[in-house]
Amino acid sequence: MMNLMHWRMVVAVADTGNITRAAERVGMTQSGASQALALIEDTLGVQLFSRENRQTLPTAIGLPVIEHARTMLGALENIRSTVDAGKGIQRATIRLASFPMVLATLLPPLLRQFNRLYPGIQVVALEVSDDEVETLLGAGLVDVGVVLNPTPARNAILLGRDAWMAVLPGGHPLARRSNEEGVSLAELVEQPFVLATGGCSTNAGSLAIDAGLQLHDVRVEVREWSSAFTLVRENIGVTVVPAMTLPTQRQGLCVLPVSPRIDREFALVAASNKTPSAAVQVLLEMLAKPIAMCR
Repeated sequence: MMNLMHWRMVVAVADTGNITRAAERVGMTQSGASQALALIEDTLGVQLFSRENRQTLPTAIGLPVIEHARTMLGALENIRSTVDAGKGIQRATIRLASFPMVLATLLPPLLRQFNRLYPGIQVVALEVSDDEVETLLGAGLVDVGVVLNPTPARNAILLGRDAWMAVLPGGHPLARRSNEEGVSLAELVEQPFVLATGGCSTNAGSLAIDAGLQLHDVRVEVREWSSAFTLVRENIGVTVVPAMTLPTQRQGLCVLPVSPRIDREFALVAASNKTPSAAVQVLLEMLAKPIAMCR
């Protein structure tokens, strides 16, 4: 019965032109090599080699058979290489840091898909602020982190983006605006303001500073977006929030786009002070494939 050793022998004979040298290459005795070659030829019913002037040369039918054998052995080597590489990620842990909103909405389906593909890799997610994500990444205490508005130099993998939206009490004078008009950040900072942070340093306050403005009348500062919506309904002030945080029930609220549009991007980056592990690399490769952007 033919086996892989027999096919290795066939290729070795073709490469060396000599059964003795071929036997040495594959670790067989000369008699064993001769028997293996005879077995294959008998099984196939064709002569793969001819013996001429102390050389063993392929026949016309032997040439394509030998090439197929090379392909088969090469494929086997590729399988072994793939399995060997995969062994390094069969049991691994990835530490991931993210701010709350992305961790609660965008990451769960992506991490479920990753777990299905690599069940042996455990992703430990830490819920922190965006500043804390940067601190943990810089200290090498996490492997990857979700960051806001990354620069091109960070080789970040974009996970999604959304626009900043103005949320006003339903009876506010600016609520008469249309969606096409929107409301400017310069107008909003002059209003009594409910500053919602969502646990991030990137918020309406930082947007105002970036635009050369400042919030003039912050009535209250809250961490939770839901708290901000409640306070806006009670006519405490206006607020500016990311679109993905908007409530489905908007009774008593008017939501308008900030004009001109200001986007917020969030992306995954690896810690820059250490070489990504094999497990981190496969996570980054999966997320680098096209994915649906959040609305």
